[in-house]
Amino acid sequence: MRLLKIFVVLMVLAAIAAFAGYRYWQSQLDGPIALDSATVYEVPRGAAFSQVVDDLAALGVIAAAWPYRVLARVEPRAMQGLRAGEFQLEPGMTGRQLIAKLSSDQVVTYRVTIPEGWTFRQMRQLLNGAQKLEHRTADMSDAEIMRALGHPDEYPEGRFFPDTYRYHKGVTDLEVLERAYTRMHKTLDEVWATRDDGLPLDGPYQALILASLIERETGVPSERGEIAGVFVRRLEKGMRLQTDPTVIYGMGDSYVGNITRADLQRQNAYNTYVIDGLPPTPIAMPGRGSLEAAVHPTPGDALYFVAKGDGSHQFSRTLSEHNAAVRRYILNRD
Repeated sequence: MRLLKIFVVLMVLAAIAAFAGYRYWQSQLDGPIALDSATVYEVPRGAAFSQVVDDLAALGVIAAAWPYRVLARVEPRAMQGLRAGEFQLEPGMTGRQLIAKLSSDQVVTYRVTIPEGWTFRQMRQLLNGAQKLEHRTADMSDAEIMRALGHPDEYPEGRFFPDTYRYHKGVTDLEVLERAYTRMHKTLDEVWATRDDGLPLDGPYQALILASLIERETGVPSERGEIAGVFVRRLEKGMRLQTDPTVIYGMGDSYVGNITRADLQRQNAYNTYVIDGLPPTPIAMPGRGSLEAAVHPTPGDALYFVAKGDGSHQFSRTLSEHNAAVRRYILNRD
């Protein structure tokens, strides 16, 4: 009988100890992690759960690894969703919230903004310097990039939509370029489908070219339609477009900030002072506003425009009116 009582007491004590141990283990998972400030933690690709918790303990993010190792045995399904990537860990989050975070798609994201009117060359330079982006194209030529994107016969200028693109560590610059390419062609198709009747454009690519000229000519959104109207009417009348941004683009690296009379007379495929019609390719990346303007030009009779010096333009119907505007705004005399 005495042995039975001792056995019962021992069983009770063991149960109490087990319960206390269980409560302590749970408290380690339900209590806050050992962080005083937010920090970014990266789960390496292919890392085992035990490796991750050991690393978190070594970094002081969690007080000990053992509660999580026990959890992996007791609740193995909770450990199966661990994902690779960077995660923002916050003070006050519990151990269970930590595991849930590392098993979620809430990875740290970064962003890169491609401004409207930039060239493909400028876009490449920006991507080459973008943090946490995996750089695959730095040593590629433009043609090699287009081949890698699956468009080997296309010139890259204007093919990528200017916008803000979010990405996480491990994403490649080729992936960002692919998204921008797809976005531009989706937008161009949408805009072209709503075009005005009778435009002197052979297809959506010519609309893209025209939109790039509009983008480079004005930074005033309300003027885009008027600029488009001037270009469209000149195309319809067989007049040369005579737009300086095409001259600058055709000059390439030789452009140092000024255009001379000789530059305006120099023959090249982009100089719209000497060639008829549109240049052979876009000269920049137009935004949706310029694409819309290219297919919905503002009606009117203006055939000329000149910069007023404040970002806007003076539009004129006749050459004499235009020359007067040039004298006023460019030559600074009445």
